[in-house]
Amino acid sequence: MFKKLSQAWLGILRIIAFMEGCSYLLFAVTMPLKYMYGIKGPNKVIGMAHGLLFVLYILLVIKLAVKDKWPILKTFWAFLASIVPFGTFYADKKLFRY
Repeated sequence: MFKKLSQAWLGILRIIAFMEGCSYLLFAVTMPLKYMYGIKGPNKVIGMAHGLLFVLYILLVIKLAVKDKWPILKTFWAFLASIVPFGTFYADKKLFRY
């Protein structure tokens, strides 16, 4: 039963990681809109969504690292993935598979 619960949390982490990665990449669109064209609305929305998804991602990594006793290196790479473009997509493929 506990293994299934851990897999469920890992599935949630994978979804959040994907969404966080997408929101990070959307900044490539909204930043020029804000600074080159003065359109601030999209950047504000994407920024708020990204902030929430980032915090959720970090909390889920901490939860799973402690609960499933991840190695320090795996936890480090999972954290690093959250600040590197395309990092969460890579982490999903290499770190978060069942």
